Amino acid sequence: MGFGTAFTDSSAINVFSLSSDAQQNLMRSYFTSTGINLNLGRVPIGGCDFSVRGYTYDDHENDTQLTKFNLTWEDYNLKMPLIKWARNLTNQNLKLKAAAWSPPIWMKTNYEFTGSSLLLDQYYQTWADYHIKFLDAYKENGLEFWAVSTGNEPATGIINIPGINSLGWTPQRQRKWIVENLFPSLHASQHSNVKLLLLDDQRLFVPFVLDELMQDESMQKYVDGFAVHWYYDQISPARILNNTHEKYPSKFIISTEASIGDMPWFIQKVRLGDWSNGEEYMANIIEDFTHWVTGWYDWNLALNQEGGPNWVDNYVDASVIVNAKNDEFYKQPLFYAIGHFSKFIPEDSVRINIVPNNENGIETVAFTTPYNATAIILFNKELLVALCSLSSVTQDDA
Repeated sequence: MGFGTAFTDSSAINVFSLSSDAQQNLMRSYFTSTGINLNLGRVPIGGCDFSVRGYTYDDHENDTQLTKFNLTWEDYNLKMPLIKWARNLTNQNLKLKAAAWSPPIWMKTNYEFTGSSLLLDQYYQTWADYHIKFLDAYKENGLEFWAVSTGNEPATGIINIPGINSLGWTPQRQRKWIVENLFPSLHASQHSNVKLLLLDDQRLFVPFVLDELMQDESMQKYVDGFAVHWYYDQISPARILNNTHEKYPSKFIISTEASIGDMPWFIQKVRLGDWSNGEEYMANIIEDFTHWVTGWYDWNLALNQEGGPNWVDNYVDASVIVNAKNDEFYKQPLFYAIGHFSKFIPEDSVRINIVPNNENGIETVAFTTPYNATAIILFNKELLVALCSLSSVTQDDA
């Protein structure tokens, strides 16, 4: 399905902080064939942690009919202009995927954007209608979506991870909402062709959450695919993805978020030129694609040198770091790591088998492209380690 990035408020703030020429160079680097040719875009429904304030599209108490629902300044001046610019640059179809981080706080048990919370029972249909109104509003402004997920990282709102806008769902409550509210509303709307993705959370939770969600037989016809994130992959084996594909072979799996520096909270988030970060991305993409993942999204398109802005101080690294003071941006190793794949594996490529030789330290994945070419991506981890070691030799040693 391709490769993508996220059109967050923070990303747009950073892009638009540059001069016109620098903006053009940055966007062409991402979305043209002379750049890394991305074709997927992730869009928050309302605010997320990578915004400069907590907000939704209806912050008016108990507006059950959503009569005061409105897009915000951030949509009209940040996200939508950036998305349209990317769409105009690419020679591909820019496929947009939407996800909500938090409902209006009056719909939640904790009355906060962050923290442990559930959706109040009386607002199940209102929250479904909210999603439809978002899709309607963006379509009225010339942007249609390929997919929508059932919510970003619902586990965050259960286990109370600080610093992230969230809504907690137990599998049983979310299944009820999807079957009785979200899917019927989506199916009855002008967006019935929009694909519905479950989870949008760590693959760590797949065995207990996804299987519980899919227990209802109707979910088999409602759901098109499963969205996973890469955090904590080191403690959740990739065979989880194989098992998922074997259980639900008609559903695709797609990786919808990755970033460096989320944990621990006290470390420096942005490390310019750190190739160990690029190494992590390359290894993860190969692991995902050799275990039935069909597409891969980076997180923020561009951040500043601190790893923000972020209204709850949840800073991370990014593939492009902007230094607005000097009117320049840095393409991080993360950017080039993605490009090693996105430049050579276009949408509708098909993964083919390749016999690995684990003794030589080279990780591989191979595809047949729509142009009847074979693309093989090789990641020589041992050579990278050797080069990093050589780069640390002092002048006296040399």
